[in-house]
Amino acid sequence: MTQSLASPSNSPRAAQAPASPANPPLVRWERGEPRLLAHTRILDLQAVPFHHPRRGTRRDFVVVDAPDWVNVLAHTTDDRLVLVNQFRFGIDAFSWEIPGGVIEAGEDPVVAGVRELQEETGYIGENARLLASVHPNPAFMRNRCHLVLVENCRLVAPPAWDADEEIEVAAVPVAEVYARARAGGITHSLALDALLFFEPLWRAGLGVRSAV
Repeated sequence: MTQSLASPSNSPRAAQAPASPANPPLVRWERGEPRLLAHTRILDLQAVPFHHPRRGTRRDFVVVDAPDWVNVLAHTTDDRLVLVNQFRFGIDAFSWEIPGGVIEAGEDPVVAGVRELQEETGYIGENARLLASVHPNPAFMRNRCHLVLVENCRLVAPPAWDADEEIEVAAVPVAEVYARARAGGITHSLALDALLFFEPLWRAGLGVRSAV
């Protein structure tokens, strides 16, 4: 159900081994009409019927239908990334992450990223652009998370948090951010995805840092 994020050669179909009697070609499941199981303010839970045309299997699978998300790499003029530390109810603990949030219906991901950055942190920047789009968990989620880079960021205003938000904001040297991530201090998978895409750009622009 996912699409390639890079070139066609990186797609699951292109990467699969040649067909053989022991490894027949993959067959796409056929999707039926979803049935709503539960509606919440952040996502819908659906039962989606799928049919396997070769095996004849018919089965309902649980799928999370959520809006797309955006995560922002905010790089400052003094080579820092803006991080946020906030309480996460899913893990019942605080979590160091990069700024981000829900993309509103019809909103451009880059516009959403710039908006979320200023709302959460009070930072603005320049040359905002899309780095990549990833599927948070294609096993049972339909949405994508868009990773946006904003350069030359600077603090211009107090943040404008939602009612349930209470956020610690810190501009951390990029080398230290990667050291934290490798030491397990950043565990949000989408934040780690963003750091993966940002690293080659950072190294190309600033040189390889021996501390990382």
